[in-house]
Amino acid sequence: MKNRYSVGFPNFSWICKKHERLVSFGFGSGLIRPGSGTWGTVLAWLLWHIIPWYLISNPVIFFIVSLGFVYGCIACKKVDDELGAHDHVGIVWDEIISFIIVLLFIPNVFYIQFVSFIIFRFFDTIKPYPINKIDKEVSSGIGIMLDDLIAAFYTIILVSLIFGL
Repeated sequence: MKNRYSVGFPNFSWICKKHERLVSFGFGSGLIRPGSGTWGTVLAWLLWHIIPWYLISNPVIFFIVSLGFVYGCIACKKVDDELGAHDHVGIVWDEIISFIIVLLFIPNVFYIQFVSFIIFRFFDTIKPYPINKIDKEVSSGIGIMLDDLIAAFYTIILVSLIFGL
C-alpha cells in the first residue's frame, strides 16, 4: 500500500460510479482541497442541521450512526483497495460519522459545536496516542473508521471538561 498522500485524487465522475466511492469520499466533499478531512467534517455539521434529528428517537439515531460506521468500514476498505493507498486523504466518511457522534453528545449550541469542530480537527490531524498507533497499524476499513472515532471520543471528553457538561 502506498502513502495516503502519494496517490492522486480521483475525479467526481469516478467516485459517482460506485456507491462505496461516493460515500467514502463524502459525496464529493473529500475531493475539495486543501483540507479534505476538514471539508468532510463541515459536511457532517451541515447534515446535522439539515436532518431533523429531533424527530428521530435516540435508539434510532444510534442505529443509523452504527450502521454508518459499519458500512464505512466496508466501503472505505473497498475504496482503499481500489486506490492502493491506506486511508486516502480524500476518504472522509470517517470524519462525517465521527463528527456526527460528537454532535450527538454535545449541546446544540453554535459556539460549543464550533469549539468541538476545532478540537475534533486538531485530534484528527495531530493524531495523539492511540490514534496514531491505530492509523499506522490497523490497515482495514476498521482502522480508517476507528482512528476518527477515538478522535471523536477525545473531543467529547475535552469539550465536556471545557464547558462543564
